[in-house]
Amino acid sequence: MKKLIDGVSKFQETVVPAKRGLLEKLSTGQWPEVLFITCSDSRVAPNLITQTDPGDLFVIRNAGNIAPPYAAEANGMSASVEYAVAALKVGHVVVCGHTGCGAMKGAMDLPGLDALPQVRGWLKHAEAPLRTVDALHPGLDPDARLSALVERNVLQQLANLQTHPYVAARAADGSLQLHGWVYEIGSGNVLSYDGKAFSPLAGGAAAANEPPAVS
Repeated sequence: MKKLIDGVSKFQETVVPAKRGLLEKLSTGQWPEVLFITCSDSRVAPNLITQTDPGDLFVIRNAGNIAPPYAAEANGMSASVEYAVAALKVGHVVVCGHTGCGAMKGAMDLPGLDALPQVRGWLKHAEAPLRTVDALHPGLDPDARLSALVERNVLQQLANLQTHPYVAARAADGSLQLHGWVYEIGSGNVLSYDGKAFSPLAGGAAAANEPPAVS
């Protein structure tokens, strides 16, 4: 905790004076441009990766950057997506996976999570991308299988988001664009899905009025 407390002191002494105008503006409301859905992994820092300020990103984090299909029953994930898209009117949604994802490793071995029943249940949402990887690329070694799953999972979550009513409507009229990213922790590179493959991000993410096909 000392590191956190010292960080708060440093923030108040150096960052607050430098960002006072921005903070005062943000005290009256928020106008983020992007809904950024990513993993809870402590190594993934959305504002650091994108070099954005407070107020630029509306961030949703969970194990495995998962966005389950829309369900009538209220839940935190669907409520957050709905609020960002329908109320805050974000113009972009990014689903960002990352290399070495522990959640995806867990999805590859659900029986090994018997001691963590909530985690095991949550990661059943990654069953579809896992089965797809194994069907399309049988016999991959564990590392290659994990890398393929990280990418396929991002595409699956983009498809799942299209089942959310406000996402579907705004993607259809072109006012909302969806993007699939993978962050490479070791190199700091970001890969973006261009409709065919993940490639290094350069000059901005490839935008799509409709989410990339998952097939």
